[in-house]
Amino acid sequence: MASERLIQQLSFIKEVELLKGVFRQTSVLKGGRRENDAEHSWHLALMIIVLSEYADQDQLDILKALKMVVIHDLVEIDAGDTFAYDHAGEATKPDRERLAADRIFGLLPVDQATGLRTLWDEFEARKTVTARFAAAVDRLQPMLSNFADGGGAWRRHGITSQQVAARNHQIVDGAPALWEYAEQLIREAVEQGYLPE
Repeated sequence: MASERLIQQLSFIKEVELLKGVFRQTSVLKGGRRENDAEHSWHLALMIIVLSEYADQDQLDILKALKMVVIHDLVEIDAGDTFAYDHAGEATKPDRERLAADRIFGLLPVDQATGLRTLWDEFEARKTVTARFAAAVDRLQPMLSNFADGGGAWRRHGITSQQVAARNHQIVDGAPALWEYAEQLIREAVEQGYLPE
């Protein structure tokens, strides 16, 4: 007979598979469809592994950063994906996501629920080196995708280079070298006609 703990854990595992059905505005390359949140989380985890040298190595906890990027969007199962440039959606996003975090992490046994919720809260607060680096990678990934897609969601929604720069400037707090690259990407996107100034 399965223990209550195992039943709770498997219930959580089953529930979070719904992340595969939450679609973002960015498209997968050569796929002609929008990326889902599970694909986004996997891509971020790989980026953490490959790009970790651009974080403050003395304070970065790579395992914690990996956990953060794998769980940070689980709340979107309930709250939905809020488009980065949707100001009305951004205004209600914190409350929607906190309620979702309570429910989704609450499916787990108390110790695991507390641990994952603490990680989620740390990511959202962006006060630690690890959280700032994880957040920097989270902001860089859709920029890379939109650029590779010829402007992708930027063009579909009429986003400007100034909006992209303002939205993503926090990359500098987690990885200054990645922000330098992001600025260069924005300039190239303007030159290529992917972003109006």
